[in-house]
Amino acid sequence: MNEERPSTPGATRKGLPSLPEVHASIEVPEGVGFWKKMRAFIGPGLMVAVGYMDPGNWATDIEGGSRFGYTLLSVILISNLFAMLLQHLSLKLGIATGRDLAQACRDYYSRPVAFGLWVLCEIAIAATDLAEVIGSAIALNLLFGLPLPVGVVLTGLDVLLILYFQHKGFRVLESIVGGLIGIILVSFVYELIVSQPSVSGILGGLVPQSQIVTDPSMLYIAIGILGATVMPHNLYLHSSIIQTRAYKQDHASKKSAIRFATIDSTVSLALAFIINASILILAASAFHGKGHFGVADITDAYHLLDPLLGVKLASIFFAVALLASGQNSTLTGTLAGQIVMEGFLNLRLRPWLRRLITRLIAIVPALIVAILYGEKGTTELLVLSQVILSLQLSFAVVPLVMFTSNKSLMGRFANSRGLTVLSWVIALIIMVLNGYLLLNTLL
Repeated sequence: MNEERPSTPGATRKGLPSLPEVHASIEVPEGVGFWKKMRAFIGPGLMVAVGYMDPGNWATDIEGGSRFGYTLLSVILISNLFAMLLQHLSLKLGIATGRDLAQACRDYYSRPVAFGLWVLCEIAIAATDLAEVIGSAIALNLLFGLPLPVGVVLTGLDVLLILYFQHKGFRVLESIVGGLIGIILVSFVYELIVSQPSVSGILGGLVPQSQIVTDPSMLYIAIGILGATVMPHNLYLHSSIIQTRAYKQDHASKKSAIRFATIDSTVSLALAFIINASILILAASAFHGKGHFGVADITDAYHLLDPLLGVKLASIFFAVALLASGQNSTLTGTLAGQIVMEGFLNLRLRPWLRRLITRLIAIVPALIVAILYGEKGTTELLVLSQVILSLQLSFAVVPLVMFTSNKSLMGRFANSRGLTVLSWVIALIIMVLNGYLLLNTLL
C-alpha cells in the first residue's frame, strides 16, 4: 500500500483523490455560455453508457426479441430509466463528497464489510470483462473466421492499446469511446432501415404489458434484460471519472457541475437505450416476425440476418457493431477495476499490472471453455456472466442510495425526501427481481 500523502494537490485527509493521475485534469471554463460549459462535461456519460450496450446485453435482447417480438421493449425502457436515476446519484456522490463509491464504502463501513463488498465487486467486474472478451472473440470469429481461442487471446492483448491511449490524456479515451459508439449507432441505423420494423409494434412494445409478469418465461428474460442493462461497475466508474473535471469546490460550482454532468449522463443513456432497443427491434422484426422464435445465440443471429432480410451487409454491420461494443466495454471495464481496487483497498498498482490481472481473470476461463466446448460453451458463459452481474447489482445500489440520502455526508446535496423514496423503491425492485432470478437459476 502507498502511504497517504495529504500534501498532494487534491488529496483529502483520507488519502489521494480518485484516479489521481487524471483527477481535475480537464478544465471547466467559468463565465461562459451554456454550450461552452456543457462541452467540458461531455464524456463521462458516454463512457458510462458503454456498459449499457456491452455484448452481455446482446444475448438477452436478441432472445427477448425473437421469442416475444416487441413486448419486452418496455423492460428496456424501464431499465434505462432506473439507470438514469442511479447514474445521477453516482455522479452526485462524486461531485458532492470528492469520493468515489468505493472510497465512500471504505470510509463508512467496517473493514470486513468493505472487504466483502470489494470481493463481490471484483467478481462482477470479472464477469463484465468475461462478457467483453467473449463478445469480441465471437465478433472476430464472424468477421475473419478466427477460431474462438485465438480471438480470446487477441482480445486480451488490447490492454497494451488501452495503456498507450491513457497516456495521451483522459479526453483521448473519451473520444475513442465516442467514436466506437458512433460506429455501433450507424450500424444499427442501417439494420433498422433494412429490417423495416413495425412502427405500431414498437410503440405498443414501449407500453408495459401484464403478461410480462404473469408469463414465467417472459419474466425470466425481462429480469435478464434488467440485469444486463443496469451494470454495477458503472456506479463505481461514474462517481470517479466525473472528478476528472476541474470544477471549483464551492457550493454553487458543485451544483452547476451536478446539473451539467446529469445532462451528459441522461443524454448518453438515452443513446444507449436507442441502441439496446434497436437490438431487440431487429430481432423482433428479422426473426420473430418471420417465424424464427428460438434465436438466442449471437452467432445464429449473424448467420440468419442476410438470408432473412435479403441483403448482403446486414450480418457484417451486426458483427462490426459487436466488435466495437466489446472493445468499448473493455476500456471502461478495466478502468472500473482500477477504481474499485484503489478505492476499497487504498492499494495502488501500476495500471499495466492492474489491467493484466483483470484480463487474465477473464481470459483464462473464456479460453478454457472456448477450447473444450467451442461456440455453445462460450454462449452459455456469456449468459452466466449476466446472471452474476444481476446478483451483484444490489450490493452497489444499496450503499449508493444510503450515501446520497445521508445529509451528514452529502450536506445540501443530499437526496430530497421524494428522491430518497423513489431510489429505495428502485433498489427494492432490483433486489426482489434478482432474488427471483437467483431462485430460478438454482432450481
